[in-house]
Amino acid sequence: MIIGICSVELFLPGITSLKEKRNIINSIKASVRNHFLVAISEIDYLDKWQRCILGIVGVSNDGKFMESVLKKILDNIQQKRGVEILDYNLEVNNGVQARKGEFPHNKNNI
Repeated sequence: MIIGICSVELFLPGITSLKEKRNIINSIKASVRNHFLVAISEIDYLDKWQRCILGIVGVSNDGKFMESVLKKILDNIQQKRGVEILDYNLEVNNGVQARKGEFPHNKNNI
């Protein structure tokens, strides 16, 4: 299992209210979620009018494909009018568990 993680810091010039910001961010999130089938959420600068950090996560069985999808998402966001990408962090890993535990309610060891 390959897990792709991306955080994207956005600048929204000209935004004058949180309502206006949320309208733009919700539009971006819906577009990305529907087109790329990934999870996306606003994770920081919730109370700042012109700033936003989005967290994006996807799962695949191919690391190169997952990286390609995340890069396409960045391109898609950058093409949105009134949105500038200030910074991003992209990570693709193999999903190896750091610790494997036993589920406490599994009495039959299934």
